[in-house]
Amino acid sequence: MFRNRRPRTTPALKCLYSTATEKPSLKLVAELRKRTEVSIVKAREALSASGNDIDAALEWLQKDLVASGAKKAAKVGGRATNEGLVGVSVLSNFTAFGMQRGLRAAMIELNCETDFVGRNELFGQLVADIAHTAAVISEPSGSFCLFSIQPEFLQDAPLISQSNPSAPPTGTVASAIRDTIAKVGENITLRRAMAVTAQPPTLNGTALRLASYVHGTIHRPTEGRIGALALLALRYPSPKGFSPKLTKKLETLERALGRQIVGFDTKSIDAADPHDQTALYNQPFITFADELNGQSVRNVLAQWSAREGLSFPDGFEAGIKPLDFAKWSVGEPLE
Repeated sequence: MFRNRRPRTTPALKCLYSTATEKPSLKLVAELRKRTEVSIVKAREALSASGNDIDAALEWLQKDLVASGAKKAAKVGGRATNEGLVGVSVLSNFTAFGMQRGLRAAMIELNCETDFVGRNELFGQLVADIAHTAAVISEPSGSFCLFSIQPEFLQDAPLISQSNPSAPPTGTVASAIRDTIAKVGENITLRRAMAVTAQPPTLNGTALRLASYVHGTIHRPTEGRIGALALLALRYPSPKGFSPKLTKKLETLERALGRQIVGFDTKSIDAADPHDQTALYNQPFITFADELNGQSVRNVLAQWSAREGLSFPDGFEAGIKPLDFAKWSVGEPLE
């Protein structure tokens, strides 16, 4: 008498039984990947978990990155990191008597496991941001100084974006390293860092300039396998200053000095033995494309200064004088 009937489900009941989430659109996935550079799978996962809300998905990704980054960092933490890049950041390369602004720059070495990751754009951007952060947080101490920054101290600092320095920091140097480990899948270590700072000279008619050079660049001209910073003192024609033409010539000379320091086994500026070519002054200045090319660095600086009207009137050997320098190569033994 009673027929076996299938119960009819009302629309309201259908809603109760439905648990499927709306599939993220390609447009939302593309937008999220553009803003975060995550994989397609991870972008879909974040959007699905966040009801296809971009802001909520970004928050989900950040939490996921922290969790996965910590796990990945713990997993790869013992692996050797013999590859990587030296990064240089120069915020100010010139100061002179009577000026308010001093010199400020930094150099770091960031290591990874393979050359493949060392050439990765994410790794390169991290190098640029950490070097920029090191330059920003370094305060002048005394007249001029090249000094080391403890990696532990730098890792606790808020990471300042090199490409957008006015943007508020979203984390520390350490958290940025951890997040990049999660993305590239390799161990990453901050091996060393240093800064160059200098107050304006107190002697009238003098100036300081900072030369920099990076060899073996990949992503940017400020990142490569070998980097050098050199602090120079020179005569400053106050109050008129350097002409644009002379400034250009100085930049060419400074770049040549940087290349010279990097290209030779340069260990000091001067030496008692005139034949010691680990001393910059004793080396043939072969990186300087000028009629003086091939003479010793000491002689070239003296003659170049006289030719350009920068010689000191009281018998100084040259109107431009290297005061100190630092040269780093990726993976070299540390003293």
